Amino acid sequence: MSEHDLDALGWSPELAESLEPGLEPGRVIAAHRAAYDVAVASGGEAVRTRLPGRMAHFDEVDVAVGDWVGLSDGLIRSVLPRRSALVRTAAGLTSKPQTLAANVDTAFIVTSLGPDLEPRRLERYLVTIWESGASPEIVLTKADRLDDPSPMVAQVEAVALGVPVWVVSSVTGDGCDALRARIGVGKTAVLIGSSGVGKSTLVNRWLGEELLATQETRADDDEGRHTTTHRALIELPGGGMVIDTPGIRELQLGDAGNSGALEETFADVEALASQCRFNDCAHETEPGCAVRAALADGSLPGDRYASWQKLQRELRAIARRTDARLRQEDRRRWQLLTKDARSRTRHR
Repeated sequence: MSEHDLDALGWSPELAESLEPGLEPGRVIAAHRAAYDVAVASGGEAVRTRLPGRMAHFDEVDVAVGDWVGLSDGLIRSVLPRRSALVRTAAGLTSKPQTLAANVDTAFIVTSLGPDLEPRRLERYLVTIWESGASPEIVLTKADRLDDPSPMVAQVEAVALGVPVWVVSSVTGDGCDALRARIGVGKTAVLIGSSGVGKSTLVNRWLGEELLATQETRADDDEGRHTTTHRALIELPGGGMVIDTPGIRELQLGDAGNSGALEETFADVEALASQCRFNDCAHETEPGCAVRAALADGSLPGDRYASWQKLQRELRAIARRTDARLRQEDRRRWQLLTKDARSRTRHR
């Protein structure tokens, strides 16, 4: 690659200031089990590299597709500051947050106009994306299956307040070019959603070739046929990048407790809550509760309110679990440091 190509991948003066002297910059374009493919300016092929053992196991450095890294001697020596990170958390006390993609400008939530369309799932995705620092947009695929998709579009718009909603068909091409135009030169988008909703098919259409493997889906089956097995950053003709991801069956929220992610996703519910008579209203039996009044007159759907409550509980549980995990990690690091110090003392 040339320096111009590295700039096209999103390299900036701000990133250059964060790079330690003597390190070569590169961007992670694919992640494997214990290795990474990194695009660098010194050659045409991506470099297959890894983290040094200490960074991987002791420091537990997190590297994701889309990260900018510093390289030397064929290894990743540093991960540059991220401007965004799409993170999910697996269940369990000791589970680690998983970064799905880093340094993303726009996150396209892809779902098909069919059985995969689920408003509650969309709300969960929106909370995660608002927390990440990226901007969410919703892509409704397989529009060629319906004569009139407007009822489903309205259903999505009711839970995605202020979020752009795109209706596309990779078969007819309707909407695909307009959606592609959302990914500007030097910008990065990520496609997330269930298996079989058409993420890879959409990327192939933008590329003009069958670069990503796909399989046909039956008209009554939107899931389980997609063959992407790992995340990869792909340069698009004309500039811009897209990260294709494997299908996600279940998205566990990251730690959005200290952000406005929930408030952004449920702006309608939050606005009602701010009108309650009491600031600490639990929206149960308190007099003057604007939320209960909206539920009673139907202006706030009960399932949307229930979703807001459920996600609140999940975020509180994640915050408690994260605190416990961090305490465990601190104790483990202290034990290792103490053991190392004792070992050095014995050998003096």
